[in-house]
Amino acid sequence: MPREETTPGGPGDPTGPGEPRGATPEPPLKRAIGPKLLLLFVIGDILGTGIYATTGKVAGKVGGALWLPFVIGFVVAILTAASYVELVGKYPKAAGAALYTQKAFRVPFLTFIVAFMVMCSGLSSASAAARAFSGDYLAEFTDALPPTLVAILFIVALAALALRGVSESVKTNVVLTLVELTGLVIILVIGAWAVLTGEGEPSRLGEFESSGAGYALLTSVLGATALGFFAFVGFEDSVNMAEETRDPVRSFPRAIFTGVAVTGTVYVLVALVSSLLVDHRTLEKSSGPLLEVVEAGGLDFPPKAFALIALFAVTNSALINIMMASRLCYGMANERILPRAMGHVLPVRRTPVTGILFVTVLAIGLVSTGEIAGLGDTTAFLLLCVFAVVNVAVLVLRRDRVEHPHFRTPTPLPVLGALTSLILASPLADREADVYIRAGVLLAIGIGLWALNKTVMRVRGEA
Repeated sequence: MPREETTPGGPGDPTGPGEPRGATPEPPLKRAIGPKLLLLFVIGDILGTGIYATTGKVAGKVGGALWLPFVIGFVVAILTAASYVELVGKYPKAAGAALYTQKAFRVPFLTFIVAFMVMCSGLSSASAAARAFSGDYLAEFTDALPPTLVAILFIVALAALALRGVSESVKTNVVLTLVELTGLVIILVIGAWAVLTGEGEPSRLGEFESSGAGYALLTSVLGATALGFFAFVGFEDSVNMAEETRDPVRSFPRAIFTGVAVTGTVYVLVALVSSLLVDHRTLEKSSGPLLEVVEAGGLDFPPKAFALIALFAVTNSALINIMMASRLCYGMANERILPRAMGHVLPVRRTPVTGILFVTVLAIGLVSTGEIAGLGDTTAFLLLCVFAVVNVAVLVLRRDRVEHPHFRTPTPLPVLGALTSLILASPLADREADVYIRAGVLLAIGIGLWALNKTVMRVRGEA
């Protein structure tokens, strides 16, 4: 079958994707995100399910020194964030890590696996948020419906919002971000009040769950950090909104660095307050650990009001992850990593309709595969593997010059970012076996999709 003749930038052109001559091009995505919206998008994406739902499980792994995994997680996040800032400045396109991997290594199979892992991380994160929504926080109001059904309806509702438009979705994100920040500020106020009134137990802050030393203590801390890192993921989602951001080269450095710094500071303070007021064994048993903090803080703050705030927080996390995964589908379709149909844009709303429907189906499927902690740790594991690749890619791509100025991270940072990501993804992190099994199954699905897509492209005569 003869090949389709392509325009410059087509499948055979290393500069990027193009449309076959005679084909009707998809309309471009709408550039509706300014610097302030982008900053709130980053903060809203990082905040949410991780800190509201998995803090107790982190405490169960490390003990009273709950703050330490969040400090380490912040360092790892800022190292990798610097690599993402450099790469999105050089290549302001929607495909994110998949695009950077392809440009650096030009191995289509590796590119697809990285892209698939990023997509699955977003979907497992959205599924964890759906589980959190249907759990103890919602139980403050009602337990009339089965949690799994609630989680499925939750994902469907957010997919409908994502279909409506990026402007509507991001503006909803702004409102939800302000609400979830309010919830964390309430925790900090409760902590400040406890300190002033002499409440709490400061000695807990230096206690570790592991009674041993050396290797046992190391694996305990690394395991807690790996799970706690789920609270930091999200900044990488924002690069998939590059084609919908006004002046992305200037907007992203400030938004990502400020977003990671703000959320990292809040996380460490919340961890300190949580450990100060509640024993780590109590936190570990709760799927709504911050509710335990509210009830133990000595201030008469209504638990139902805080539960409502937490529901808004996990809603925000799920919404942004569905948006990210759908934009990743759109970007991969434009790069010809997925079939062209995955890049179809709804003409009126100008949203990636096929991508949104596809990721929604997958997210619904993941809801039944595990609990919040397992899904959260799966998200972190997948992204830590991706982060290791991205940190190497930024070094490889130093040889690829672009005409416009952009941020450049100091060379030691991506080196340290790659090493720390690999350590936290390794068995040293003492994670449950089901995390590796779930990730392995997802990768097997990805390999099957890769083979299917390659066959379709061969039949169509595409490169």
